[in-house]
Amino acid sequence: MTAKEEAVSPLDQTASATGVQEPPPPEDAHKPVSWNEVLHDIAAGGLVRTVLAIVLSLVVAGLLVVFTNEDVSTTLGYLFSRPGDFFAAAGRALGDAGAALVRGAFYNTRADSFEAGIRPLTESLRLAGPLIAAGLGIALTFRAGLFNIGGQGQILMAAAFSSFAASQIHLPFVIHLAVAMLFGFFGAAFWAGIVGFLKARTGAHEVIVTIMMNYIAISLVTYLMRTPILHDMESGSNPTSIPPDPTAVFPLILGEDYNLRLSFVLCILAVGVYWWLMERSPIGFRLRMVGLNPDAARTAGINVNTTAIVAMVLSGLFLGLAGLNQSLGRDGNFAPNVDAGIGFEAITVALLGNSRAIGVLFAGLLFGALRAAEPTMQLADVSPEVLGVVQGLIVLFIAAPPLVRAIFRFIPAPRGGAR
Repeated sequence: MTAKEEAVSPLDQTASATGVQEPPPPEDAHKPVSWNEVLHDIAAGGLVRTVLAIVLSLVVAGLLVVFTNEDVSTTLGYLFSRPGDFFAAAGRALGDAGAALVRGAFYNTRADSFEAGIRPLTESLRLAGPLIAAGLGIALTFRAGLFNIGGQGQILMAAAFSSFAASQIHLPFVIHLAVAMLFGFFGAAFWAGIVGFLKARTGAHEVIVTIMMNYIAISLVTYLMRTPILHDMESGSNPTSIPPDPTAVFPLILGEDYNLRLSFVLCILAVGVYWWLMERSPIGFRLRMVGLNPDAARTAGINVNTTAIVAMVLSGLFLGLAGLNQSLGRDGNFAPNVDAGIGFEAITVALLGNSRAIGVLFAGLLFGALRAAEPTMQLADVSPEVLGVVQGLIVLFIAAPPLVRAIFRFIPAPRGGAR
């Protein structure tokens, strides 16, 4: 036996005899990760696409603001002879819109005092609270492989149940508020649980069922607001609720000068609850596993049908918090439109937040600021429909990553192929 043959191990001799060769170690096994690879991973993720989707939406909104402005339209008649007038008018239109956005959503620079100046910020937070809570509920079903479009109905049921407890049951302050909240949570969870039950037992598609449940909830709550259950029969025939007892209203947290209530703090706490539930708890693990691959989850012993019911009930609890914010976050009564479109806007918040706790938080704050800025932007001759266009475009760009990549060529496709 030669020295070369002696250097070959018995395992290598067996591999050579059977024709199976050990794969060579990868060349870059010990190679440090380059910045290009890190940037590739960041750009291929959802954060960059989300930011670019917002930027694209704001660009389109800026174009709408410019070309619908009366002064800009006047300069278009002599654009080629005096283009400077067009750009000056366009700059003024964009500047006025931006200033109005800041004054309406963050700080009113025209206020007489600092206390009055920060009132727009508190309004942004107040409007963001229910959007965050509802967005968490929709995001939970997304990660469980479901599509809950029944946010409107679940919010209405939470508002109706909590209003009944807040006006028909009379208890001391802390106990009364807690009981009214429990009624609201039960109403929303029950309404969402019906969808989960029908999905699990009959195979009914949750999109169709939730849409129909919205219509039922609207009609049912409107009917109840014409009966003594929710309506003061001596106050007229218009469908409205009975004003809640003061002991069942969320208290103000910054004094009488601001409308920010304790419900906003609960919505922020809900972000932490959602994070723990989805990222650290066994229930969240089962929800995520079913959402990623229900067949594999079933093979692993997870009851997919029961998980669907659990997902809808948990989603209803988060949406119920949004409904409580709408019903118990005021001193007076409310009408059947108390949901204020939050149930549908929450879909946008969940998509923009990538169904993650922190993402939903910042998405809710963004849309809360846009809502708060609507009055001041109207004073700056900016139509409130422009903000609706922004929200719609954000959904379009988030839901169509190839479109964003086609516009921004530097964004690579995800590794392993497009989903």
